[in-house]
Amino acid sequence: MKTIYPTSRAISDVLSKTQKGKPVVMLNLLKFREQADYHEPRAGVSGRDAYQEYGRGAIRCIHAVGGELIWSGTPTGTLIGPEEEQWDEVLLVRYPSLDAFLAMIDSPEYKSIVHHRTAAIDDSRLVPMLES
Repeated sequence: MKTIYPTSRAISDVLSKTQKGKPVVMLNLLKFREQADYHEPRAGVSGRDAYQEYGRGAIRCIHAVGGELIWSGTPTGTLIGPEEEQWDEVLLVRYPSLDAFLAMIDSPEYKSIVHHRTAAIDDSRLVPMLES
């Protein structure tokens, strides 16, 4: 099943399992659309192009809440997992807390750029992780 947005149930579940005030690292698995879907014609804009536009604004939002991009890269395949789940990009983003992440996605600046992510993404996973 393709997913782009979290459900309210998933958010509640994560909030109940994540210790307050602890740093959290978000694992982002991304599959891009061939052509970005902006709901209006934008010839020649790929999903990857749209995500790069989102990324330029998102990094400012991440830094504004004390977060940092700690790793990004391109997978070469899947050794363990469903063969049909192939990802175009993987990112690890550290936030000072889950509350910092939630504040970021609720900020006016983030809300002004998230449409680029929506246009870009065909499928995704976002996995919050506590550091051991």
